[in-house]
Amino acid sequence: MKLIVLTALISVIAGCATPPNRMVAPRPKVVLTERAFDEISTARSRELAFHALTHIGVPYRYGGTSPEIGFDCSGLVQYVYSRGAGVALPRDTQALSAVGAPVPTEALEPGDLVFFDTMRRPYSHVGIYLGDQRFIHAPTTGGYVELVDMRTRYWQTRYNGARRLDL
Repeated sequence: MKLIVLTALISVIAGCATPPNRMVAPRPKVVLTERAFDEISTARSRELAFHALTHIGVPYRYGGTSPEIGFDCSGLVQYVYSRGAGVALPRDTQALSAVGAPVPTEALEPGDLVFFDTMRRPYSHVGIYLGDQRFIHAPTTGGYVELVDMRTRYWQTRYNGARRLDL
């Protein structure tokens, strides 16, 4: 258990833009509560969330933009929105942080983009909110696309805000 926690912590601390050094691929199991799916109100948001979840376990790859080669954080967001909602988005987190409208934390809905400071600069990491205080993201070199809880101390202290796109 300690090894898993240590591995997750190292993966998260390294940030979204760390260069890759390997790709490995066991796909972990994902459990998303029924409550989270109940929060997905529109059909388009539901499609986006389901599409995002199909990429759980895809390896992180710096500059990666597809499940075949792996994803970095903004590559995952761009791919999921393109394929799951037909929306073209910018490729990097800074540009993504300017699209859509700001959303207060208490009003987050599935499909919203959530931003974090993981590299000592605001908006250096992005994920897709899925409900139930969870978001999906591509963490860092050696990691895999995963679903994480925003209530953990690490993510709470690095949260920069959220943006909503019209779906």
